[in-house]
Amino acid sequence: MQGLRFGVQWDMVMSFGKAAVLGSVIAGLIGSQGGLAQTRPSPRPNSLESTVLSISGGERLVAEATAAASRQNYDLAVSKLQDARQVFNNLSNFYQELFTSFSGVDNRLADGHRQRALQAAQLRDRATYELAIVYRAQNRPELAVPLLVQLIRSQAPTRELGQLAYQQLFELGFVEEAFPRTSRN
Repeated sequence: MQGLRFGVQWDMVMSFGKAAVLGSVIAGLIGSQGGLAQTRPSPRPNSLESTVLSISGGERLVAEATAAASRQNYDLAVSKLQDARQVFNNLSNFYQELFTSFSGVDNRLADGHRQRALQAAQLRDRATYELAIVYRAQNRPELAVPLLVQLIRSQAPTRELGQLAYQQLFELGFVEEAFPRTSRN
């Protein structure tokens, strides 16, 4: 088999084996001064912003879900919101792991990771609430209720999103008393 693959002739691979190819690739990466050749620009902070694995990537998914729901394309909205929840959950977990790793090493850096973990968790919970609302619009309370209960556990019933989730449970008839309770005379 003749021809170029990855800048190396394929027949060289066959005759010299993997070691020759590896040497060729490494030689191509090493510059004349002995450093790595500049084959691409170095990564910049926030270079993941255009991918799905970012806060803005998750927010794009939520925006797409909102647009789909407004067109009553609930199946697409569900899919986009499920993807957004997964992205935000992964981000929250990753930032939490970085927070744990940097605690006691560089507290300023650790605190920044903790803040990003909290931001991603809040966005995950917002996407979860919107997913539960779409399930309600589809008349699928059996899928909405577990998400709403999960939200109350994550947000606490005293926070705004926790109260909204509880209100949805009340409207569905899953719980019998409203919260916060209104005083009765």
